Amino acid sequence: MKILVCISHVPDTTSKINFTENDTKFDTNGVQFVINPYDEFCLTRAMWFKEKQGASVTIVNVGGPETEPTLRKALAIGADNAIRVNVNPTDGFQVAKELAAVVKNGEYDLVLAGKESADYNGQMVPGMLATLTDFNFINGCVGIEVDGTAVTATREIDGGNETLSTSLPLVIGGQKGVVEEKDLRIPNMRGIMMARKKPLEVVEPVSNEASTSIKSFEKLPAKGAVKLVDADNVDELISLLHNEAKVI
Repeated sequence: MKILVCISHVPDTTSKINFTENDTKFDTNGVQFVINPYDEFCLTRAMWFKEKQGASVTIVNVGGPETEPTLRKALAIGADNAIRVNVNPTDGFQVAKELAAVVKNGEYDLVLAGKESADYNGQMVPGMLATLTDFNFINGCVGIEVDGTAVTATREIDGGNETLSTSLPLVIGGQKGVVEEKDLRIPNMRGIMMARKKPLEVVEPVSNEASTSIKSFEKLPAKGAVKLVDADNVDELISLLHNEAKVI
């Protein structure tokens, strides 16, 4: 089984976010970038398939040279090789088109991608990718087992989980539950050294055309001051919740 894991290069959620050029560009100065958490769950699951079923695992990113340290970390976790599509992505459809070209050229059986990236939260790329490749698709996946070409997957739905039967080739939009946080892997020194020797192929994009462009960014408004209410003053608390917070 050939597995492709899509890796997004995203800011650490603890990073302080700022914008430049009249709020039209994201300021990367001082920002720590990491593997998108949803993608990291998928990568760990791919490693299980590699170890238990002999699958080969390739990782792919659509982005510039600045994403290569993130790809090297994924290689250190255990992926066999990496592909970087050399274009700065500006919208989800552009990313999906580039990934589709990689999937078709590599003849992959299973594509694992986080259901969304932690920076833009678009939840669009896995579904678009499945459509462009004509693969089966399951989003919100919290469990997957593969037996030959038969697949049993569990996805999260309102009020519970749903178990589905499908087949390869397949695109998965994964999230926590595909593996748990305790199962995520930290690269050790041996893995880091081996990652330096693993192939990282840079390919040119099939198109530089984007369907959308960013006009501007805007930060959330600052939170208001906290009001403390004496525990004995229930009437004041109810008044504040009703008239100011408007939650009752």
